[in-house]
Amino acid sequence: MPAVRIVTQEDVSLEPATTATTSAARIWIYLGVTLVLLTVIGTWLVWFSAFIQRNLQEDDVRAACRRAMPDTADRCFDTVVIQRGGVRR
Repeated sequence: MPAVRIVTQEDVSLEPATTATTSAARIWIYLGVTLVLLTVIGTWLVWFSAFIQRNLQEDDVRAACRRAMPDTADRCFDTVVIQRGGVRR
């Protein structure tokens, strides 16, 4: 069978081509689901970046306390966290 064939006038059907209609409700559902997914992903990204930033700051404070006061580093860390408005461990 050849890859390309010639279509003659007898082969063409005279029936009109039908197109699928998309309802307005389906479009709104699609947009709603998309917005919910984007909101969930965006919220998670904001939370994750805040979590990473907080952990990096805690590591920086711990390192500074170990350099300044090696014998009482945990107490120094707790004091700095409380002064910055954090919660004690």
